[in-house]
Amino acid sequence: MKTNVGGMDKIVRILAGIALIAWALMGGPVWAWIGVVPLATGLMGWCPAYTLFGMNTCPLQKK
Repeated sequence: MKTNVGGMDKIVRILAGIALIAWALMGGPVWAWIGVVPLATGLMGWCPAYTLFGMNTCPLQKK
């Protein structure tokens, strides 16, 4: 797995994931647990959807 998530993309994913999980913990809808996905992809720096579509926001891994 090569890193394909970088910079601002990573920050936005982590913040959105934390916000959604916090909302779920505070009694929000069950679907708010989807925040685990952007949080995980932001922390890992790798997004399977980006791989599938050939996208890359990590400046160190540009082709």
